[in-house]
Amino acid sequence: MKQRDVIVIGAGAAGLFCAAQAGARGRSVEVLDHAKKVGRKILMSGGGRCNFTNMYAGPENFLSQNPHFCKSALSRYTQWDFIGLVAEHGIAYHEKTLGQLFCDDSAKDIVELLLKECDKAGVTITPRCEILSVEKTETGYTLNTSMGEYQCESLVIATGGLSMPKLGATPFGYKVAEQFGLSVLPTRAALVPFTLQDKDKDVLAELSGIAIDVSAECNDTSFREAMLFTHRGLSGPAMLQISSYWEAGDALSIDTLPTEDAQALINTARTDTPDALLATCLNKVFPKRMVQSFIEYHQWRNVPVKQLSHSECEAIANTLENWQIKPNGTEGYRTAEVTIGGVNTDELSSKTMMAKNVEGLYFIGEVVDVTGWLGGFNFQWAWSSGSAAGQVV
Repeated sequence: MKQRDVIVIGAGAAGLFCAAQAGARGRSVEVLDHAKKVGRKILMSGGGRCNFTNMYAGPENFLSQNPHFCKSALSRYTQWDFIGLVAEHGIAYHEKTLGQLFCDDSAKDIVELLLKECDKAGVTITPRCEILSVEKTETGYTLNTSMGEYQCESLVIATGGLSMPKLGATPFGYKVAEQFGLSVLPTRAALVPFTLQDKDKDVLAELSGIAIDVSAECNDTSFREAMLFTHRGLSGPAMLQISSYWEAGDALSIDTLPTEDAQALINTARTDTPDALLATCLNKVFPKRMVQSFIEYHQWRNVPVKQLSHSECEAIANTLENWQIKPNGTEGYRTAEVTIGGVNTDELSSKTMMAKNVEGLYFIGEVVDVTGWLGGFNFQWAWSSGSAAGQVV
């Protein structure tokens, strides 16, 4: 029987960070993970460069049934705290866009930082360890694992959500929550590309590889970023962001000309170049391949603009600025960056992340019903929630 003060299940961003913080307080800590390699999701994040935080991270960048829950942890361990740690480790980084901070070199730098912090704090990390059962005892918890039995006072669940099952995602954390009487909110894939209805895909799949600047809106939320056409549907930052707010059956409203007035554009063309074809006018603001497909898809008449009626011009302008498209669905957990839903925050202390009714049981990171926007926010939640628990376990 191995005795530890703290056991953390899950060697991802939140788990490793929490372990390092707890170990630095003199607690004996062991991290258990079923994967062969720690931090796999970190390694592939941000195209292999890890978007480790966002300079503008705040509570408004997170979704949760209780939007106030994340405030405490985020205010006590901020993006500036983690940026300071990155600098302390001599890791070169840069801002890509919109406050998103990436490693100059590789996501391996962030994994190395976490491992060095754990090593400095005397934390033991045990990969390839399957948890067979978890039981509450008078003094803490007993874990039966493929590596033998463990006992601990504090147990931290940092097992993540269901996104990217190829990297080892499982519902383990939700099952532990339910075992101890905590409610788990319904989960779904988020920050994920959309798939299209067959009638839309037949035309739009030909645009695969084209990216345009758009403003995408759904359920009173909008994002202004790039949209990418793919063989299967719509992707790119704007689509990933809005996917967190989309629900099955919803239509997306896409402004394909967020910096232009489409009606003024067409009116100008009718005045200045009345004999030019509609396609010629639209080619000035969109890729040619997209213009050809859109004319076919929306059944616009590709005639000299002077031949278009006022109602036709209005309809074209309205479609360009308010294109309504109803996705068939999303690509699901296979490609989703995160999982919405999870352990109900009403069951947890926002200060410590401990279950209110189960002494010594903590939930941190993605397993909790707190989901960040695209752009480093989910990593910041890992650091902030990991720190909140790490200071008290």
